Amino acid sequence: MRIGFGWDLHTLMAGRRLLFGGVEVDVPFGESGHSDGDVLVHALIDALLGALALGDIGSHFPPSDPRWKDVNSMQLLEKTMAMVRERSYRILNLDSTIVLQRPKLSQYIPEIQKNLAAAVGCAESQVSVKAKTKEKVDATGEGRAVEAYAVVLLEALERGGR
Repeated sequence: MRIGFGWDLHTLMAGRRLLFGGVEVDVPFGESGHSDGDVLVHALIDALLGALALGDIGSHFPPSDPRWKDVNSMQLLEKTMAMVRERSYRILNLDSTIVLQRPKLSQYIPEIQKNLAAAVGCAESQVSVKAKTKEKVDATGEGRAVEAYAVVLLEALERGGR
């Protein structure tokens, strides 16, 4: 088994979509970023790459590469999951936390969970998505940024997983 941890942060700005796990939240602001800015997917990608000891999202999908400009982060997750499968691993458990002062995300969490489970090829019962605030502390708590954390547990499909 292998475990990986990921974290990401993006500033918030008007005129962008706010996405978590490919699910759009209906607000007039969103994440800044080179891609679509889906901070939850970015944290998950970092967790998966970390579990495989393959670096981080920036080393595979660098913001300096125009191919990734405004790309759907779910496509990046698909490419990352191909790396997981190529190395003969599968996800046993995915635990994540979105940190955002507003809006409340409880109504979106079931759809985010379902979307992530489908994207990584596991049951919804293996995916946890939580939402927290920063109690008005720092840039995230002041509503100027959003963060996400993710932890994954991978299991080798066969003995000798790399």
